[in-house]
Amino acid sequence: MRLHIGGGRPKKGWKILNIQEAPYVDFVGDCGDLSQFEENSVAEIYASHILEHLGYVEELPNALKEWYRVLKPNGKIMISVPDLDALCRYFLKPGLKHKDRFHIMRIMLGGQMDPFDFHKIGFTEEFLREFLVNAGFRNPKRVKDFNFFQDCSSLVLGKDMPVSLNMKAAK
Repeated sequence: MRLHIGGGRPKKGWKILNIQEAPYVDFVGDCGDLSQFEENSVAEIYASHILEHLGYVEELPNALKEWYRVLKPNGKIMISVPDLDALCRYFLKPGLKHKDRFHIMRIMLGGQMDPFDFHKIGFTEEFLREFLVNAGFRNPKRVKDFNFFQDCSSLVLGKDMPVSLNMKAAK
């Protein structure tokens, strides 16, 4: 099974786990509790702009350990999160309009459109790599994009400002 955590659109070959029910959702549940899945039962996990919604003290480490648990040996994890380094640089760009700064702030802190749309951590490449390694993942590597879904993982602001940090790793 290939599991898309937090997915918003169905795609052949992928099952969607989301915290909110919807017609396209295969499994309803919290990304930090994958008890509905057996150990070593998932070949790949993809999650775009999900981990920043978790507290970094307990929720994030526990979720990553759960993701590790359900992945098959040598399974892949593909994660996209807002890139705090890039967003800070862009936010401070001289001449940036107020509405553009506000948009960047929303990417950093969450859109706050529903009770689940709040961010609790900002990620740099170093931070994400450390959380992945601490959860047991091997060879975390930054990648430009994944080309799986049309989502925030490939979002670009302005002409050349990618907003996401995309990383893959293996169990």
